Amino acid sequence: MLVSVVSHRSSMSEANGSSPAPAAEAPTAELAQMALEDSTPKVTFSDQFKAFSKFGDTKSDGKLITLSQSDKWMKQAKVIDKQITTTDTGIQFKKLKAMKVTITDYNKFLDDLAKTKGVSMAEIKKKMANCGAPGVISVSAGKAAAAVDRLTDTSKYTGSHKERFDATGKGKGIAGRRNLVDDSGYVSGYQQKDTYDGAH
Repeated sequence: MLVSVVSHRSSMSEANGSSPAPAAEAPTAELAQMALEDSTPKVTFSDQFKAFSKFGDTKSDGKLITLSQSDKWMKQAKVIDKQITTTDTGIQFKKLKAMKVTITDYNKFLDDLAKTKGVSMAEIKKKMANCGAPGVISVSAGKAAAAVDRLTDTSKYTGSHKERFDATGKGKGIAGRRNLVDDSGYVSGYQQKDTYDGAH
């Protein structure tokens, strides 16, 4: 879009016989923003409804949504917060007396929720339409990570556990778990093993 605006301006100036437009008349940030907005596809509320109604349900056709899918959607859109909770959504959803609802009933649900909580329905729908594709929320590393690191540090192992790992911390496999018998015929601890043939 931006390139076409620039080329259109240059062709207009050539057609008029004038010199190319000076740098001051170059496309501004507004034109660049318009071009960016035109290139990104707009996702509507109904598209998001269809996507979230299929999320986690392989048999869904995208026409009906459940309470749990709705709550996932609202959490991702950050609609559920201190003012609106999952308890509030559960109460309003149960008033519809159905386990799954269509988009028409879902709009009624959102309208009732917005009225009871004193929130703008347009703002809720805007957040829900712009929250992105359904996905799993990333979970941060737990507090137990330090404890797990400490417990799995093989350099701190003692006794028979220490024998199961080499100096780098890599497991020795079966050799670290069994007492392998030396069938070579030499006494254990003999230092000059396999040197007889070389000496005679």
